[in-house]
Amino acid sequence: MANSSDIDSLNLANTNPHHAIQTHANHADNPTHQPTAKSTVISHPHKNPKNLHTKSPNLSPKSQTPKRLSLLGKYALFALIVIIACALILPFFTPYAPEAMDLDAILAPASSAHILGTDYLGRDIYTRLIYGARLSLCSVALILALVLALGIGIGSLAGFAGGRIDNAIMRICDIFLSMPTAILSLLFIAILGAGLANVIIAIALTHWAWYARIVRALVLSLKSKEYVLLSRVYGASATQSYKRNMLTPIFSQCLVLATMDIGHFMLHIAGLSFLGLGVQAPQAEWGVMLSEAKEYMWSNPELLFYPGLALFVCVAVCNVVGDSLRDYLDVNVYGH
Repeated sequence: MANSSDIDSLNLANTNPHHAIQTHANHADNPTHQPTAKSTVISHPHKNPKNLHTKSPNLSPKSQTPKRLSLLGKYALFALIVIIACALILPFFTPYAPEAMDLDAILAPASSAHILGTDYLGRDIYTRLIYGARLSLCSVALILALVLALGIGIGSLAGFAGGRIDNAIMRICDIFLSMPTAILSLLFIAILGAGLANVIIAIALTHWAWYARIVRALVLSLKSKEYVLLSRVYGASATQSYKRNMLTPIFSQCLVLATMDIGHFMLHIAGLSFLGLGVQAPQAEWGVMLSEAKEYMWSNPELLFYPGLALFVCVAVCNVVGDSLRDYLDVNVYGH
């Protein structure tokens, strides 16, 4: 009957032939060898047949399942792309000018000539909605460009400089963040004057502080990372290290914030235009359309319904896209 030492040798021969040869050689040199309890316990990873096909877990970040946009986020992103495409392309195919009046079709209902009807001056509502969408989205794009430029630039300067410069910038940010953006926008418009250009500047000046604070926190967190310090050791300048190692996570975070702020900025523009401080009539804009339609709230509620619905859909879509991007980019931002 084979002893336990021979059985262990045969088991190891299936998994490690070199180990089996060495074991039989030792037995041949010492025929009187008697296995002890200690010598029969062989710590080999493949001694248990159940572990033959077992793989050690890979705990590296790359082995984790990558996050994907949710189904709702994909639909919202597709809807946002469609809205932007329609706002940029459809104005070239509208049958009427946005300010063109038809006095014979005042407050006309929806028809083949006017898809959504006309307003109190006979202007085509569908045409004005399309032109209002283009104006709102272009204005929001300019606001985002200004906010990102100010926020990333000032926030990066505060994070890199530190000391008194950092403290001074953060105290200025505290002043801007301590006041409601609507009240602060009205203050800047009172200084600059009414008009779309001044509204864009006012909204940008009231929102840069939040972005600057976020960027400063990211810079302070990233500049102490090992890969950033090693890049400096290998001779990379501060600017090169910033571009290679910090700009991508900073831009990812700001992209999420900017996407979530698109709807907020559209509401700002529409609200100030509704008050007569932004876009001025007869220019087509959703806030202006709501302001002009308030006199016909009970007799022709569709004049309020169409621009209000367009504003609601755009804001809701942008918020959903922003939430989805926040979840999707979370690992890329914090798990650099």
